[in-house]
Amino acid sequence: MHHRQPRVICLLTVVSLVGGSAFAAAATTTAPPHKKHKRRASHSTVGAKQSRVTAAAHHPVSHLSMLPKKLFINNPWTSPTFADSTVGDSVDGEDLVVRRAAVQALGPYNGTVVVADPNTGRLLTIVNQKLAYQSGFQPCSTIKVVAALAGLNEGLIEQNTLLRIGRRRTVDLTEALARSNNAYFSAVGYKLGYDRIIHYAQLFGLGEKAGLDLDAEQPGSLASAPPSDGLGMMTSFGEGIYMTPLELAGLMTVVANGGTLYYLQHPKSAEAVEQFVPRVKRQIDVQQWLPVIKPGMMGAVEYGTARRANYSTEEPIYGKTGTCTDGRSPTHLGWFGSYNEIGNNKLVVVVLLTGGHPVNGPVASGVAGAVYRNLSSENYFSQTRGISPVALISTQSCCR
Repeated sequence: MHHRQPRVICLLTVVSLVGGSAFAAAATTTAPPHKKHKRRASHSTVGAKQSRVTAAAHHPVSHLSMLPKKLFINNPWTSPTFADSTVGDSVDGEDLVVRRAAVQALGPYNGTVVVADPNTGRLLTIVNQKLAYQSGFQPCSTIKVVAALAGLNEGLIEQNTLLRIGRRRTVDLTEALARSNNAYFSAVGYKLGYDRIIHYAQLFGLGEKAGLDLDAEQPGSLASAPPSDGLGMMTSFGEGIYMTPLELAGLMTVVANGGTLYYLQHPKSAEAVEQFVPRVKRQIDVQQWLPVIKPGMMGAVEYGTARRANYSTEEPIYGKTGTCTDGRSPTHLGWFGSYNEIGNNKLVVVVLLTGGHPVNGPVASGVAGAVYRNLSSENYFSQTRGISPVALISTQSCCR
């Protein structure tokens, strides 16, 4: 026994170090700032209160120096897991309360957070605009939201339809969404066929620019032919599809508001915010199916793959995670598309993380949950926000 004791102590030490590194990013979002960072902030807070808010929102305390050095090496992917994701962002016209909440939630991760008002299409903040405007990444399991709505609208599945996913196991739509079951949505994909998969992806805004007058935005793309390893991979992992965070935000606004796909707009000044008018891209007749998928999206947060987003039973969040490797980049991905409902207030939060092994959908859901939690602590959702009159600039209204 005495001879084994040092070996056990060493093993426990290694385990504690590994556990500490895995949770380092989450810890930095709540830990108090280092004293030297506080002194630096005191020099940048001279002036009006608005200047202080802007500085805090756009230039958060960097946590990179606090991370273990081993997390920055031996990464099989080219994208770093950690970076300062605020570099180069333009914050004029953004909701600085929302931006500060998003920046704090993202912490040291190399990723983007997009927050939108689903009732207007206004982009309240885009953290890491350079990444958000890129030409897209594989959507991973977030594509299952499109597959579910397509299958429902085509009459191929219902909420209680049981599909066999093993020799002795069947699941329904709610469980499949909550647990992100690949076999279920692979079966839906084969039922839909390539043409209908592409049709519904296009209908919900994939493969086209989501924003209005966003010059830097590049659209995602859709496969011109079925993937070599089968249609099931398109509807379970999003293979052959490249989706941008803005496109996912557009999709989530449709689910949140009942069927309106807005042009996403990012005001560039306070004056532009005052003059903001929502612009509708098209109406999508899926309202009858939204109550059918909501239990699965809520289940993802309550007990499924997005449990890290859950912080309050009184402030429900609905969402879908995604985890996979994007071979084009190449990078490992963690997606989470979500929205909440608190009274008449709704907010869409989309998170995309890029990097190595520490990145996945559950981690992305934790970032989004922190955004909602930060805003809740500011009583953001108790405020009544006015909605500008809707300007219908498109007559597109379709679903089939």
